[in-house]
Amino acid sequence: VPYFYSTYEEENESVVTDKKKVCVLGSGPIRIGQGIEFDYSSVHAVDTIRKAGYEAIIINNNPETVSTDYSSADKLYFEPLCIEDVMNIVELEKPLGVIATLGGQTAINLAGPLSERGVKLIGTGCEAINRAEDRDEFNRVLTELGIPKPEGYAVSSVEEGVKRAAQIGYPVLVRPSFVLGGRAMQIVSKEADLRHYLKNAVEIDEDRPVLVDRYISGKEVEADAICDGVDVFIPGIMELVERTGVHSGDSISVYPPYSLSDRVKGTILKYTKKLGLGIGIVGLFNIQFIVDKDEEVYVIEVNPRSSRTVPFLSKATGFSLADIATLAILGVSLKEQGIFCLYPEEQKRWYVKAPAFSFAKLRGMDAYLSPEMKSTGEAIGYDDKLHRAMYKAIIASGVKLHNYGTVLVTLADEDKEEALPLIKRFYELGFNIEATSLTAEFLRERGIRTKLLHKLSEGSREVLDVIKAGYVSYVINTRAILSGVHYGDGAAIRRTAIENGVTMFTSLDTVRVLLDVLEELTVTVSTIR
Repeated sequence: VPYFYSTYEEENESVVTDKKKVCVLGSGPIRIGQGIEFDYSSVHAVDTIRKAGYEAIIINNNPETVSTDYSSADKLYFEPLCIEDVMNIVELEKPLGVIATLGGQTAINLAGPLSERGVKLIGTGCEAINRAEDRDEFNRVLTELGIPKPEGYAVSSVEEGVKRAAQIGYPVLVRPSFVLGGRAMQIVSKEADLRHYLKNAVEIDEDRPVLVDRYISGKEVEADAICDGVDVFIPGIMELVERTGVHSGDSISVYPPYSLSDRVKGTILKYTKKLGLGIGIVGLFNIQFIVDKDEEVYVIEVNPRSSRTVPFLSKATGFSLADIATLAILGVSLKEQGIFCLYPEEQKRWYVKAPAFSFAKLRGMDAYLSPEMKSTGEAIGYDDKLHRAMYKAIIASGVKLHNYGTVLVTLADEDKEEALPLIKRFYELGFNIEATSLTAEFLRERGIRTKLLHKLSEGSREVLDVIKAGYVSYVINTRAILSGVHYGDGAAIRRTAIENGVTMFTSLDTVRVLLDVLEELTVTVSTIR
């Protein structure tokens, strides 16, 4: 397969053919937030383009991907994914069109500059991308379609951000627009923190607005879908274990949904179809939803491109999403592909995707799970029983599971009541409980035998020494999202747990899953009274 890169020389070795060509933009370098999952869509797209009788050209600059393998495309350009280099190739090859929606955010960010230069984009066009990614345009679409979203605004100055946050009410979720992996996304609980974020964490101006949204606590749900401009196909809905506040890429994801009512699923399907057609998607798109305690469904965002869940959902449902979407982009309708339903019957088996982390190698990173993505990989488990599928996925992701030992607990005040039944379940499974002073006092008052450990802020290193001693099985550490009160002890505890290979949890939802798995695998012993 011809493999090219550009350099300053007199002769051009790339021989242009007279075949009809389609160019696919790859996903570029792998980084946290944009991993190999995006390359999956590019590779499948190239294969489908070739089978459809076109010459497939891929532009990518990452030697560690499958798309840059010699055998992937008819022609491979190993070039930077920036407008100058891509235009050089387009002007040379003169393809029928360029697909910018199958290489993640890196590729889709080139859609606007390419369109401005007269390059034909096939699949979802520049206007549709803008309708999904520009906050004002997106709000207009949601209003026209009658679809609710958390109250939020795009702000272009610090003072405007402070004013809007006061209007919405704290806590608020703040993030830059047009980013992937939740980069620089944060939950902010008071004005001082918001000012610090807007002044130091992001660049803010008219061209780079920051989004300020009301933070809603609830279940997070994702749907990947395909639109051909006339019909929509939704192969699956995924329910995330961790509630809002944890990036979807860092959450355990389950297909089919394990706790959503038929009414909620029906609403999600209705909104997904409306948005695919209303925005003008042709190809893949991904929608993230929040379901609150009253079963109200809100749309968080629409990504008018392939997502990181496409490989997982393709394997779980048996539908090759990238192949179906590529044919739709090439003009083959869903009906012509034999797809006539909106949502196929859900699989009878459970499929679970668990994140894998590399905190031990990323020394400067706080291991607390937040709206900013931190995982570096993922693993899949499947089984006829949900908790066994979860067990397989968790083990495969590199988490050490223990059936006995000691649990070290340090909880934010707002989490103590919710955590109490979880700590009781550990106690009933035979685990020893150790906790920092206020948490230990809370647990003792409620009948759980707990060893008290003094905090770092009290001048003691006891809690760190216990982790280093090697007998702690799990560390559970939460911090106050709603009050915004964060203590330095937590970061030191999390880092010490990682450095000593101790399994650590910062989300009570993940702890609940762990206990479900342990109880499935363990014979419970009742304590003698």
